[in-house]
Amino acid sequence: MATSRVSLAGRRHEPALRLRVRRALCRGESPTGKGHRRCARTPDLESRRFLQSAVIARDLLGREFDFPQPPRRVVSLVPSLTETLFELGAGEQVVGITDFCIFPRGMDRTRVGGTKTPSVARIRQLAPDIVYVNLEENLKRHADEIAAFAPVFSTEPKSVDDVAALISLLGSIHRSEKRATELVALLAANRQPLAAFTFVVPIWKKPWMWCGGDTYVSNLVVSIGGRNLLGDRTRYPIIEAQEVTALRPDVIFLPDEPYLFTEADADAMREMSGARIIGPFPGHLFTWHGARTIEGLRFLQRSFAMPR
Repeated sequence: MATSRVSLAGRRHEPALRLRVRRALCRGESPTGKGHRRCARTPDLESRRFLQSAVIARDLLGREFDFPQPPRRVVSLVPSLTETLFELGAGEQVVGITDFCIFPRGMDRTRVGGTKTPSVARIRQLAPDIVYVNLEENLKRHADEIAAFAPVFSTEPKSVDDVAALISLLGSIHRSEKRATELVALLAANRQPLAAFTFVVPIWKKPWMWCGGDTYVSNLVVSIGGRNLLGDRTRYPIIEAQEVTALRPDVIFLPDEPYLFTEADADAMREMSGARIIGPFPGHLFTWHGARTIEGLRFLQRSFAMPR
């Protein structure tokens, strides 16, 4: 079972996820790299096996978790992480998922409610070793309640690089390093830069809301050569469509989530802007991170390979 070393009430102060492996302890090294730490005695065979397999992982809030063995009972409140865990070969350990966890298809796991409306009582009944949450998708009050009886591991990748780091981290926690390395390699292989282009991405219509430069969606497109014309804005600014289209973007992406943009919206946006409209398309290709990021990058490559 994972052991949290830091209170959930702590503020976020780590920009990225970090991983330390406890193998260093009996190699005469400090886990922090500061000085040396030697074992008091030569460990027996069982102790050596423990030290070689134990993992210390740090989540986005800077909390450290001990994983002396891979988690055996996992609850994921993040649909994209649920898919990633299955891709890593850790699906058998997943015992609880949200109503919005749709990949992989055909999962037979206990549903614990929505990402923002989970049943804490149902999660408690599942007796999880670890509960994965996302700082944007899940509410802190639910994480606080769950932390009273189970370790809560927080994530929030904002870039494709963050996704690669998260996949590697989960691979270490679940002892799926080989598969994690394969997924990270697929990320890199599908991240081939395209000819430079400008873009915008609306995520809501009433009112119009757009992806700012510090969002995962923006970085996904930037990673293959795009430039977000709203890159100087943060989060999801509210701006009228006419004001944004006046910026003359080359491309406007229309995902079908969280707002369900339609062909009629695409036609109206095309007439208003003269830009190339890509969409509507499945929103999870843009909004889900983890293993789904690979599909998002492939979608972008295919979209630009097609004639307008």
